[in-house]
Amino acid sequence: MGAIVNTIAVIAGGLIGLFFKRGIKEKYRDGMMKALGVATMFIGMAGALARMLVIEDGALSAEGSILIAVSLSFGTLIGEFLDIEDWFERLGTWLKAKAKSNDSGFINAFVTTSLTICIGAMAIVGSLQDGLLHDPGMLYTKALLDFLIVIVFAAALGVGSVFAALPILVIEGSLTLLSGALAGVLTSAVIANLAMAGNILIFVVGWNLFTDDKMHVRVANMLPGLLVAAALTFFL
Repeated sequence: MGAIVNTIAVIAGGLIGLFFKRGIKEKYRDGMMKALGVATMFIGMAGALARMLVIEDGALSAEGSILIAVSLSFGTLIGEFLDIEDWFERLGTWLKAKAKSNDSGFINAFVTTSLTICIGAMAIVGSLQDGLLHDPGMLYTKALLDFLIVIVFAAALGVGSVFAALPILVIEGSLTLLSGALAGVLTSAVIANLAMAGNILIFVVGWNLFTDDKMHVRVANMLPGLLVAAALTFFL
């Protein structure tokens, strides 16, 4: 039920956000988008640093720097080769056609919102708990957070944010169904590295919201970095 509740929460939040969007002038929406970008960057930064910074013998030090550099570099190389960003955009184009939407920002809203709510640690851990222990509590908590986040995203970016419910259902639903097979692979160390890399990608999503198109980073093409980070856990 966790994935289903999370999906419904994203749809509901998106619809509420669209209701507010109608009464907001464009300059205010632009301001909201910049503020949303700053907030998203700090959320990603906080999540990454919480796992990278450690205190040993009263001194602050950083861990995982090499893992992050290697995983994101090689992951992006793979992503650029596969052109995952283009896959996301094609899916967004198909959804836009099916929804018969005239919103010019539909694809950007879909891709941005999907990346923000799908690549966090709560999606992975919550889905495993739901599948293995029949405990959807973490996904229920994530559903509430996503509900609030998508309200703001939809109000600032538009109707494409609502359709981020699709990847949420597919990703969390698949992880829940496959939890038995993945339990032995997704150890606490693997999940920690996935979360660290995922939070850095969330920071980049915020960067894209805050900056203009000339400084846009193709975040979806960095997604294989998550798999590389998970794999490197067994070697570093």
